[in-house]
Amino acid sequence: MQKIYLLQGHTQPYAWGGSKYLAQLLGQDNPKNQPRAEYWLGSHRALPSEVQTEKGFVALNEFLLENPQALGEKSRQQFADNLPFLLKILDVAQPLSIQLHPTKAQAEQGFAQEELAQIPLTAKNRTYKDNNHKPEMMLALSDFWLLHGFKKKADILATLKARPSLHSLAKLLTEKSLHDFYAEVMQADQVQLSAWLLPILASQQAGFLAGKLALDNPDYWLFYTINAMQIPLDKLDAGLLCFYLFNLVHLKPGEAIFQGAGVPHAYLRGQNIELMAGSDNVIRGGLTPKYVNIPALLEIVDCTEITPNILPPAKDAEGIFPFAHFVPDFALSQMNFKAKSHFALQAENAQILLVMEGEITLRAENECLTLKQGESAFITAKTAYEIDGNRSGFAILATLP
Repeated sequence: MQKIYLLQGHTQPYAWGGSKYLAQLLGQDNPKNQPRAEYWLGSHRALPSEVQTEKGFVALNEFLLENPQALGEKSRQQFADNLPFLLKILDVAQPLSIQLHPTKAQAEQGFAQEELAQIPLTAKNRTYKDNNHKPEMMLALSDFWLLHGFKKKADILATLKARPSLHSLAKLLTEKSLHDFYAEVMQADQVQLSAWLLPILASQQAGFLAGKLALDNPDYWLFYTINAMQIPLDKLDAGLLCFYLFNLVHLKPGEAIFQGAGVPHAYLRGQNIELMAGSDNVIRGGLTPKYVNIPALLEIVDCTEITPNILPPAKDAEGIFPFAHFVPDFALSQMNFKAKSHFALQAENAQILLVMEGEITLRAENECLTLKQGESAFITAKTAYEIDGNRSGFAILATLP
């Protein structure tokens, strides 16, 4: 068996994706400017990547069925014969849905229930696509805006009290737990949503059109989302209220953030790297044409008041810089290299190496791969390998902690 394999991923054409970033990064044509939202590198059955073998390209999940030893002993003991992580690149041109992800136990239970109910995996009303959890680490590739968890209750109250039409919500929050308050908001009807949001739209429209609303103002994102998603004012989405309840986070390029099970979030704009457990389980709570499952959302949402933990960028120097890891499923590192850089490494468990800029040569025993921007490799367990920089740039390394 080889030690290193050229790895070829695939893109997801979700409607919220941009049309240029991934095509340019991957060196692909996109003459019809179709959305290219996500680029997947992993073995998830929804969109498995392919490794180049002597027999041609083979789906990574099929390759691992035949060669489970490629995963490594530690990986197989903890996660059986599945690659435990999925690496993605995202181009967020329009806001994503308000969403969260289940714990492992919740995913196992939800998946089993939907299998028992014989809901097809491709059905629009299917919530659990697999039996795994989906904690996520994201690394900003550009200025990136997202919603991340509930603000401190005092901050939510201050935000609501600053807007006359939301005073009734502030009063409600003083009377209820954050969970019960959120449940009432997410189940509000059009009459209530209009009473809360239309006065803000009327009072702030001139400022938005004149470019006078700052990006750290939730009113900006209210207008931005309504316009980007073409939400009719007589069909307002309860998810729009989340701009006033959740932390509005701005990540600068190179900064990272972790999102655990149950933490509500939504990506708003920018490009990023995502490394997550090998799952596609998403429970949505609004701002999407996809299936919204409010009961499931309210059952597992974590209403803890959060101060976002923004991880600093990797050092701007030659070397390999690991980010903090929070779960046993994956660890993310950034490798900065220059022409003539040299690294000698050991993969105890399976790894994915993705070149984001520049060019490297990857060697293991008698094997050699040259990887440029947008290209990647699958490295098998127990592999000693070397990397030489050809042109300055950086790469992302995904593996177990």
